[in-house]
Amino acid sequence: MLEVLRTPAAALRLSRPEWTELLGSARHSNLLPRIAVLLEDGGVVQQLPARVQEQLRGARPIARHHERTIRWEVQRIADALKDLDTRIVLLKGAAYVMANLPAGQGRLATDVDILVPRDQIRDVERRLLAAGWVAVKLHAYDQRFYREWSHELPPLQHSRRRSVVDVHHNILPPTGRVRPDAQTLLSAAVPLKAANAPEGLWTLGPEDMVLHCAVHLFQDGELSGSVRDLVDADALLSDFGGRLPGFWDGLTSRARMLGLERPLFYLLHFTGRMLGTAVPSAAAAQLARPPAITLELMDRLVSRSLLPVAGQHGTFGEETARTLLYIRSHWLRMPPAQLVAHLTRKALRRWSPDKDG
Repeated sequence: MLEVLRTPAAALRLSRPEWTELLGSARHSNLLPRIAVLLEDGGVVQQLPARVQEQLRGARPIARHHERTIRWEVQRIADALKDLDTRIVLLKGAAYVMANLPAGQGRLATDVDILVPRDQIRDVERRLLAAGWVAVKLHAYDQRFYREWSHELPPLQHSRRRSVVDVHHNILPPTGRVRPDAQTLLSAAVPLKAANAPEGLWTLGPEDMVLHCAVHLFQDGELSGSVRDLVDADALLSDFGGRLPGFWDGLTSRARMLGLERPLFYLLHFTGRMLGTAVPSAAAAQLARPPAITLELMDRLVSRSLLPVAGQHGTFGEETARTLLYIRSHWLRMPPAQLVAHLTRKALRRWSPDKDG
């Protein structure tokens, strides 16, 4: 799958068993429509086996349905928040789709993420609740965790459409080892000016959009099976780097300003290593490299974790890598004492799941 994502023409060399493996991995990663787009743009679809062409053609309507759903939900959110005097910033897939970016082509997603100022987040929540969204039922501790220690509200799901909106006040938790200034991100947001887009919505600036992708992968999120996020990053870097003058210098400077050099280093390293993203050597040289032993360990762990596993469980090496990266993600999110208490409470709940607290 990675070979085809790097070089679409490589699809012409695949055997039938390799196609079976690729199609299964692509579905599991929510990347089949994206691969269909790349192969169509690369002009190789008509040269593929008939059954493969059928699978790829079937993926495109699913992606178009997801795009329509995103556009509909964004419009409903804009309607619910239209009288609120603040910036409503679309994040991740919703931003890619609504801004008509290449990263949004063939992307499967129905949830919407937004970023708002922290002092407005309760007002945003009240308006969304009044418009039909309801709080997803969570354990009492999880509710407290979201509201006191996280960078977002508990998920809100629409009572009829079952769509989910995640309301963020930052891109990283306030308890984390790295805490970028949310106001700096909001101040650099750009108005959404794409055709047929609702008025009053914004997206992160190009550099911040990439940095959010970096922190989602390598600072806050869990890397298990997250190859789609790396594909998003590759599309963003290729698009912005190819058409925006000064993008690369601006990206590295912005990472230093926000304290996000390490996650950006990993993003550039792994997009280049796994997807062949063209990263200027001068840009990479501006970022401090982690110690050699740390980078070697990350290479081993990420290569065993980023791709989906075959079946319900991976190999011992894959499961070990995923566990270590899971621990790493939590270590970066909260101080040691809170981490121990958090993981202990989670473990105890496995033995008494019906108890609240």
